[in-house]
Amino acid sequence: MSEFSKHSFAGEKALVRVDFNVPLNDKFEITDDTRMRAALPTIQKILKDGGKVILMSHLGRPKDGPTDKYSLKHLVKHLADLLPGVKVHFAEDCIGEKASTAANSLGNGEVLLLENLRFYKEEEKGDKAFAEKLSKLGDVYVNDAFGTAHRAHASTAVIAEFFPKNKRMFGLLMEGEVASAEKVLHQAAKPFTAIIGGAKVSDKILIIENLLEKATDIIIGGGMAYTFMKAQGGKIGKSLCEEDRLDTATDLLKKAAAKGVNIHLPADSIIADNFSNDANTSAAPSNAIPDGWMGLDIGPMAADEFSNVLKRSKTILWNGPMGVFEMSKFQHGTRKVAEAVAAATATGAFSLVGGGDSVAAVNQFGFADKVSYVSTGGGAMLEYFEGKELPGIAAVKA
Repeated sequence: MSEFSKHSFAGEKALVRVDFNVPLNDKFEITDDTRMRAALPTIQKILKDGGKVILMSHLGRPKDGPTDKYSLKHLVKHLADLLPGVKVHFAEDCIGEKASTAANSLGNGEVLLLENLRFYKEEEKGDKAFAEKLSKLGDVYVNDAFGTAHRAHASTAVIAEFFPKNKRMFGLLMEGEVASAEKVLHQAAKPFTAIIGGAKVSDKILIIENLLEKATDIIIGGGMAYTFMKAQGGKIGKSLCEEDRLDTATDLLKKAAAKGVNIHLPADSIIADNFSNDANTSAAPSNAIPDGWMGLDIGPMAADEFSNVLKRSKTILWNGPMGVFEMSKFQHGTRKVAEAVAAATATGAFSLVGGGDSVAAVNQFGFADKVSYVSTGGGAMLEYFEGKELPGIAAVKA
């Protein structure tokens, strides 16, 4: 049983760092509340114990102090809807008199949401004095914000030192994220297939290098595949290509061959004469794309080959889509991969999906409940798989 599950929060003020950095439309309505819902089990456990919950989060990237657009007050009503029967209060500041008065007058079983941490420059600077002021609001510190665990900010990486070891812990979401990532990185059953997609090789070099030590198969899709194709002498038309990364791609292929890791590149592509859903489309070998055309999705042969690899896998990590799945004409490849990941999971594979676009894809295609774990932390998960120590995790464990 984890520290969090064992702890009784009765009568205690739990200061919980959540990731409520949710998208809002121009009417300040939340368009995707996934991150808020992900924090509910942690909040509910503290309330059930008879504790008080004080939530702190950032929202957006405010540049010059308090801005109405980035106020967390816009989240209060929805948070109350997600916690029926619970009193949800809002503090117009996250430190100072308003915050401490609101925290001290909180009743057991009640929730207080503090104003945006990033209204203070000290948050992103990891300022110690600011972290200490925040720490005074609670008796226990709970970090449940995996999405910000890779940032050395005051509320994620510095604040923990102001709490004794038995009064700082991960929440249920953070525990689940860390356990799932550890399982893939350190206890992966073989065959272990990593699906790496997205636009740029440069964004994924470190993760691919780290996975060469662990995976049996690496599937490469999305725009980055064409840099690999060109590096091998293929013709890629006007497909996306990082000219300054051709040597890197060649190098990664050589390293994989030396380690006996199978790299799977898309044999064929769905190509278009324009970056548009209205473009003319055709299929072509990925290394023989005509001039003036670009690859925007993996083709049917690649989708079949990737699916076969996935269906015999016991561990799957998916980071990045296979094409421009936001456009209906170019979503087939990503959908086929999602289906294969779901099928492998149904027969006992452990599958972890992470990174904004992959998560958006499994949600869009209705596969979120058919994979083992969907990570809420895009950048954090990427850095974790690159082998970096995350400040928000290290601080609680210290």
